[in-house]
Amino acid sequence: MKLKSVVTWTAVAIVGAVCWGVLALARGESISAIWLLGAALGSYAIAYRFYARFICKRVLQVDDTRATPAERLNNGVDYHPTDRRVLLGHHFAAIAGAGPLVGPVLAAQMGYLPGTIWIIVGVIFAGAVQDMVILFFSMRRNGKSLGQMAREEIGVVGGVAALLGVFVIMIILLAVLALVVVNALAQSPWGTFSIAMTIPIALFMGFYLRVVRPGKVIETSVIGVALLILAIIAGGWVAQSSWASAFTFDPETLTLFLVVYGFAASVLPVWMLLAPRDYLSTFMKIGTIVLLAIGVVIAAPVLQADAVSKFAFDEIGPVFSGDLFPFVFITIACGALSGFHALVSSGTTPKMIEKESQVRLIGYGGMLMESFVAVAAIIAACILDPGLYFAMNSPAGVTGGAVQSASEFVNSLGFVITPAELDAAAAAVEEESLVSRTGGAPTLAVGMSDIFAQVFGGEGMRAFWYHFAIMFEALFILTTVDAGTRVGRFMLQDTLGNIYKPLGRVSWKPGLWFTSAVVVAAWGYFLWAGVTDPLGGINQLFPLFGIANQLLAAIALTVATVILVKSGKLKWAWVTA
Repeated sequence: MKLKSVVTWTAVAIVGAVCWGVLALARGESISAIWLLGAALGSYAIAYRFYARFICKRVLQVDDTRATPAERLNNGVDYHPTDRRVLLGHHFAAIAGAGPLVGPVLAAQMGYLPGTIWIIVGVIFAGAVQDMVILFFSMRRNGKSLGQMAREEIGVVGGVAALLGVFVIMIILLAVLALVVVNALAQSPWGTFSIAMTIPIALFMGFYLRVVRPGKVIETSVIGVALLILAIIAGGWVAQSSWASAFTFDPETLTLFLVVYGFAASVLPVWMLLAPRDYLSTFMKIGTIVLLAIGVVIAAPVLQADAVSKFAFDEIGPVFSGDLFPFVFITIACGALSGFHALVSSGTTPKMIEKESQVRLIGYGGMLMESFVAVAAIIAACILDPGLYFAMNSPAGVTGGAVQSASEFVNSLGFVITPAELDAAAAAVEEESLVSRTGGAPTLAVGMSDIFAQVFGGEGMRAFWYHFAIMFEALFILTTVDAGTRVGRFMLQDTLGNIYKPLGRVSWKPGLWFTSAVVVAAWGYFLWAGVTDPLGGINQLFPLFGIANQLLAAIALTVATVILVKSGKLKWAWVTA
C-alpha cells in the first residue's frame, strides 16, 4: 500500500474512532447528529476497503476469468449480462424496502445508541457478508435460489423443510411490504401519479438502452432521471388540480393495481421493466438520502432522544413491548441483517452479474448503502421531541386517539407535550392529526421534513417535504415488492421443477405465467384480507415480519457456512457462522 493510501485510510479510521468515542462517552448531554453520521461513514469505508476485500480474495477467491451464469445462460429473460451500475441500482432497489426506513424509527424507543451500534456493527460483520457470500455461491451454482442450495447442500429432508419455510416467509414479507405501500398511497394523488409514471419511464429506458442506444448507460440515466424529476413535480401539480380525483384511490383499488403490476414485473423480461425501474428508483432513493445527509451536516440537528432510554430494559414499552435483547435486532431488521436480501442475492442478481469480482460492489456495497439509510432514519426519529415521537408511535389504544388524551398519556411517561403543540405539529405538515400515526413511516416523514425545512426552503416548505417523504417511502418499498415477486417465482419454479420438469424451465411460458400467478395470488390474498379487515389477513401476521426476517437470515448464514465447510474452507467458517 502506498504512503498516500496509508495516510488517507489512517485519517478515515481516526475520524471514525473519534465519532464513536463521542457517542460512547456522552453522558446525559445533548450531542449533534453529525457524530452518528461520521461514525457510520468511517466504519463503512474501512469495512468495504479491507474486510470485504479480504473475504473476496481469501475466502471466496473470486475469479474474473470464469464466465458468469449471465454470460453462459443468457436467454434475454432472466439471465442477462447487466452493466454493474444498472445492476447495483436494481439490487439496491430490490433489497431496500420498509425495514431500513421504519425499523430504526421504532427502535428509537430504546434510545439512539443501541440501534446505531447494531445497524453499523451488524451490517459490517453479518448483513453485508450474508448478501455478498450468498450472491457469490448462487452465482457459482448457475443462479440457484436459497431454497435450492439448501436442498442440495444440507440434504433432501432439511433442504425441503428450508425450502418450504423460506417460501412461506417470503409470502409474509411481500404481503407486509405491499400493505405498507397501499397505506402510503391510499387517498394520495401525488404519490400515486408519480409512482405510476415510473412504469412507462422504465419501459422507455429499457427499450432505449437495449434497442435505440445499446450500452449508453449514462445517457439513458440522464434522460430517465430528468423524466423522474418531472413526474415528481407533476405529481404535486396533479394533487392541486381537478385531476386529483382521477389519481385518488382507496386501499382496495390500489391492492388490485399492485397485484397486476407484480404479475407483470414477474413475467416480463428483466431488462424491459424490472431492472430499469429499480435502477431509476435508486436515483431517487440515494438522492433523497444524500440530501438528508447533507441536511444533517448543514443543520447539525441535536439528538433529542436519550442515548439509552428507560424502555430499553422495560418489557412493556409504549411503542412496542420487549427488552433490548433480542428486540433491537428484530426491530432494526433490514437495516443491519435481512434474510430477504438472501432471496434477492440468490434470485435476480446472480443471473445478471457480469464479473465475479462485482459481488463486492453489489453484494457488500449495496447492503452498506441500505444500512446508511437506516442510520439516516434513526437520526430523523431521534431529532424529534420525545413527546411528539411517543404521541405519534404509541397505539390509539393507549393514547385515546385524541390530542388531549395523547398529551396526558405522554406526560405520564415523563415527557412533556401539550395539546396545542400536537395540533401545531399536525398543522405544520397539513395533516388533521399526528396522534397514533403508528408504523414508523409518518414519524420518518416528519423528521425528514424538519431537516429539509431547515436547509431547503424554510418553514413554508415543511408540508411539501412531509408529503414528498411519504411518496418517497412508498417508492422505496414498491421496488422490493416487484423484485420479491420475481424471486418468489424463481423459488417456486425450482421446487415444482422437481415434480414436473417443464415448470422449472423459464423458457416454457405456461410455467412462467402459472408460477407467477401463484406467488402473486398468495401475497395478494393476505394483502386483500388485510385492507378489507383491519384485524384480518396480513394484519394478523404483521408481528411475524421482523422475526421471520431474522429466521430467514439464520437459514441463509447456515447454508453459507455449510458450503464453506464442504468446500474445504473450515478455517473461514467463522466469517458466516
